[in-house]
Amino acid sequence: MTKKILLSHGSGGIMMHNFINETILKKLSNPFLDKLNDQAIFDIDSTRLAFSTDSYVVDPIFFPGGNIGDLAVNGTVNDIAMCGAKPLYLSVGFIIEEGFDFEDLNRIIDSISDAAKKADVVVATGDTKVVPNGKADKIFINTSGVGIVPKDINLSGDNVKVGDKIILSGTIGDHGMTILTEREGISIKGNLKSDSMALNKLTEKMLQHTKKINCMRDPTRGGVATTLNEIALQSNVGMVIYENKIPVKESVKASCEILGFDPLYVANEGKLLAFVSSDVAEKLVEVMRSTEEGKDADIIGEVVSSHPKKVVMNTILGGNRIVNMLTGEQLPRIC
Repeated sequence: MTKKILLSHGSGGIMMHNFINETILKKLSNPFLDKLNDQAIFDIDSTRLAFSTDSYVVDPIFFPGGNIGDLAVNGTVNDIAMCGAKPLYLSVGFIIEEGFDFEDLNRIIDSISDAAKKADVVVATGDTKVVPNGKADKIFINTSGVGIVPKDINLSGDNVKVGDKIILSGTIGDHGMTILTEREGISIKGNLKSDSMALNKLTEKMLQHTKKINCMRDPTRGGVATTLNEIALQSNVGMVIYENKIPVKESVKASCEILGFDPLYVANEGKLLAFVSSDVAEKLVEVMRSTEEGKDADIIGEVVSSHPKKVVMNTILGGNRIVNMLTGEQLPRIC
C-alpha cells in the first residue's frame, strides 16, 4: 500500500483488489460486501432484491458508440442483470462543472432516456450538484439500480465449479480501445466503436433456457483477464482459456498491437462471461448467438481443479502462459 491514492487504485486490477480488501472491507466488512460481487442481494418481505451502484467519469464524455449518459445506464443495468435479476429502477446523480454546455447536457440526458427505455427500466430518482469551474472535469454521473431476483436463481462469483465451461458473449476490447484512440486522436482503420449496451434481455433469455448457470460477470475495468482472476479467487478454482477461441475484432487487434496493449486486459461495456455446467454449454451458446447481444458468443475455456486461483491460457503457438490480474493503471477514466 502507498500513502497516497494512485490512479492504479481505481484500475480494476491487482492494486484496486488489494485496496478494496485492505482498506474498505477492513472497515466496512459485512456479509453483503464480503462477497465482492458487483451487486448485493437481500430479502425484504420475502422478495429478493439486487442493489448496485456505480460512478462514471469517462473521458471523453462523447465517443463512437455512445456517451457518458447511456454508458451509466447500461453499466448499472448490467451489474444488476449479472446476478440473474430483472433490473427495474435506477437513480441518476449528476456532478456538473460550472460552465458546462447545456447542449451537451441535453444530449446526455436524451441518451439516458433512450438507454433506459431500451433496457425497460425507469429512472425513479436522482440528484444534481454543480461545482465551481475547475473543480471537476465537465460532468460525472452516479447511477444506482434495483432489481428483483427470481427465487430459483443463485449466481455468484463463489459458485463456480470444476468442470464448468466458460462462455464469452462476444468480441473483447471494443470499448477500451475506442476510448483510448478517441482520447488521443488516433485514427485506426476499421472504425472502432464502443460495445456499450444493456445485457439484461440476453441474461433473461439465457436463464429461460437453463438454470445451470453458476456465475455471470461483465468484464469492465481490467478486462476479461482480471475478471477471470477475481472469480478464480472467489471460488478457489483454476481456469484454462484458449487463445484461439477468444474473439477480437481486427480493428481492436491492430490498435492493441500498435499501442502495446493486450486485449485480455482492455475494458468492455457490453459483454459478459458465464460459467455454466458442461452439459448445457454448447446449446446455451446457440441460444446466445440467436440474439444481437450474443451473436459472437463462444466457449473460451473451462474450470479445472489444478492450479487453483490461477488462470492459464493455451496460446495459439501451442504453449501455456499464466494470465494474471491487471497490474498498474492501463487506461484511466475508461468508464
